[in-house]
Amino acid sequence: MNLLSKDPVLAKLSLKNPIHFLALGFGSGLAAKAPGTFGTLAAVPVFLLMAPLSLPWYIALTVLSVLAGFYICDKASKDMGVHDHGAIVWDEVAGLLITMIAAPVGWQWLVVGFVLFRIFDILKPWPIRWLDAKVHGGFGIMIDDVLAGIFAMLCLQGLAYYFA
Repeated sequence: MNLLSKDPVLAKLSLKNPIHFLALGFGSGLAAKAPGTFGTLAAVPVFLLMAPLSLPWYIALTVLSVLAGFYICDKASKDMGVHDHGAIVWDEVAGLLITMIAAPVGWQWLVVGFVLFRIFDILKPWPIRWLDAKVHGGFGIMIDDVLAGIFAMLCLQGLAYYFA
């Protein structure tokens, strides 16, 4: 049975469609519980593939993931007929990539970055919560996670300054 066919909203999507596949975080957004956390987990292999790149290349690909995310999230949202459905987790993928910009090497820093991003994404301190409520479309889906990623990156860099 197709996982997408169980939910009438998700039934409008197809994992064979590259836009839907990316929007659903390679399928991780279909998790029954905590799809955002699973979407962030799906970003870990993407980060590990990008980590050996030079900083300019890493940033360029991260910016590309954000810019593409505006379209990916908007298209999937429109195809579903729902704004920011929980299964759309490309924003979490981009958010973790932002968090990990110039992060120190080591699995411990990846874990700290992951936790920091999830904290900011879940708690949504000002202005993240305001943007999440007021801004719509693909930009609206992405911007709260972009900001959560920036906040998490700043915290991670601060921790690295003192402890790395």
